[in-house]
Amino acid sequence: MPFSELIRLVVLVGLIAAATLAVGSWALTAHHLSPFGKLGRMVRRLSDPVIEPIERFVLGRGGNPRNAPWWLLGMAIVGGIVLLTVAQWLVAAVASARLAAGAGPRGVVRLLITLAGRVLGLALIVRVIGSWFGAGRFRPWMRPFYALTDWLVEPLRKVIPPIGIIDITPLVGWVLVEVAVAILLRVV
Repeated sequence: MPFSELIRLVVLVGLIAAATLAVGSWALTAHHLSPFGKLGRMVRRLSDPVIEPIERFVLGRGGNPRNAPWWLLGMAIVGGIVLLTVAQWLVAAVASARLAAGAGPRGVVRLLITLAGRVLGLALIVRVIGSWFGAGRFRPWMRPFYALTDWLVEPLRKVIPPIGIIDITPLVGWVLVEVAVAILLRVV
């Protein structure tokens, strides 16, 4: 079975399991299923270890813990999408590396230029989206993205003023990276 099909199967099984746990837990809390019956006890035994930490998380952020089953389902969907995307990227990266190795040193240089451009572009995107959610440069998980992009964004910030409250320098930096990658790939 190919790697991508195996990942799809894992995601599908995970989604089915999360949906089953979510519906079972919802049926118990909505009193559609007796918590004292044989089926109700089995559902609680299976779903409680998964649902209770999510309930604590939701409650700690001011949410309704009764929504925990739907949070589980949402996390399974988002996690599945992320896993599928990473798997597809990994398969494409391996295929590109094989092609580059077959093309000799020039192909390897072209691959490295392309990968450097993608990493910079991704770091700029994470930097911008992180700033939307209040995750600035001093959050430990955001530091690498700022370290990768400060050399590009900070000089642009001195030249390009913000438009109202919107800082467009990461967008300008992303465009410059894309143009530089295209030029370098034509030269090499």
